[in-house]
Amino acid sequence: MKLTILIHCPDQSGIIRSVTTFVHQQEGNVVYLDQHVDKQVGVFFMRLESEFENKVSLEAFKKGFEQELAQQFQMEWDIYLGAYRPKMAIFVSKYNHCLYDLLSRYNSEELSVDIPFILSNHRDLEYVAEQFQIPFYHVPVTKDTREEAEEKQLELLKKHEVDFIVLARYMQIVSPKLIDVYPQKIINIHHSFLPAFVGAKPYHAAFERGVKIIGATSHYVTSELDAGPIIEQDVTAVSHSHSIKDFIAKGRDLERIVLSRAVQLHVARKTMVYNNKTVIFS
Repeated sequence: MKLTILIHCPDQSGIIRSVTTFVHQQEGNVVYLDQHVDKQVGVFFMRLESEFENKVSLEAFKKGFEQELAQQFQMEWDIYLGAYRPKMAIFVSKYNHCLYDLLSRYNSEELSVDIPFILSNHRDLEYVAEQFQIPFYHVPVTKDTREEAEEKQLELLKKHEVDFIVLARYMQIVSPKLIDVYPQKIINIHHSFLPAFVGAKPYHAAFERGVKIIGATSHYVTSELDAGPIIEQDVTAVSHSHSIKDFIAKGRDLERIVLSRAVQLHVARKTMVYNNKTVIFS
């Protein structure tokens, strides 16, 4: 059995020794450990992977961890089973490039998740879901039906026991109701290097300004639009010789890559959020 432990707490001496000693006492072997201290706020972060040859009661492990360590060090912590494949729902609108990329990685076992369904506010990409034999739900969203749509989304997410959501170019604002149910569990891809050009045509605006780089940003969704904790970013060079079509093509390539990296980091339990920023472990 393999466990991954994520911890953050006030920085103090003895944390690493105490945690590794506890794992050893439970007949576990630490196979990976990474830690970071935010000196400005005095917070300690740690990610630890451990393996157990003998069967371990996860509930007993958690109870002992809470009583012997978490209370003493004022820890916020999570423990994850290494063999568990999280359930990832995909929300999409009409653009298919990020959807195809995620599904291709899933199909080739590069992405260790289960995808119970794809949801869209349009029917345009239903054929993609059919190609990959994944259930597709059409939930239209209008000004008048927004609340009804949100209830339907939550119903589907609960029914399928979804762990996290990926917005693969889902062109609707996610409601605070959904965010409250999935805090730091909704991943979005933004078609620019945040903060950047706003509006419906960012690549056109970038082209008009004569920018020399364009980028993409993947972040967790919060109630403040496009201002959630950033998980992954990347850029590519452009010049006066590139057309708007070139900008869009390069941008979509980046969106695919950046979103897949962010999803991989989340699935591997390598992200921690604190004060609207992320700590990304290697």
